[in-house]
Amino acid sequence: MASDSGLISVLVLLDLRSSEDLLTPSKDVVTSLEGGTVTLSCKYSGYVQNLFWYHQKSGSHPQLVMAEHSEQTEKLKFIHDKEKQQFHLEISSAAVSDSAVYYCALQPTVTGNSKTLYKNLWSKDNRILHNIH
Repeated sequence: MASDSGLISVLVLLDLRSSEDLLTPSKDVVTSLEGGTVTLSCKYSGYVQNLFWYHQKSGSHPQLVMAEHSEQTEKLKFIHDKEKQQFHLEISSAAVSDSAVYYCALQPTVTGNSKTLYKNLWSKDNRILHNIH
């Protein structure tokens, strides 16, 4: 259920590439009202041992959110569709505190340049609450 403040979370994914593997988010930006369910998705190609989701909140280092074989919770679910070479992070009861830059990652680690966008937290009347680049 959305709160009366009507805040929207904007989540950003990174696009990581190497010469052998490709890891691409399905969408660069995902939004949700508070209380909604957010699904972040990445497609991959190449050899994959393990899959991961990380997030990085403003002013902090990236932190592991969930690995493929992590225990599922009511709030967080890891979904792997091997046939389509996609994996998803489902966040239930989304809150402003879930707003962050989210990274989809695989092992062996993909190295090289990464592309990122920006994220804003918007209020109900479209004021920018935070602008983070």
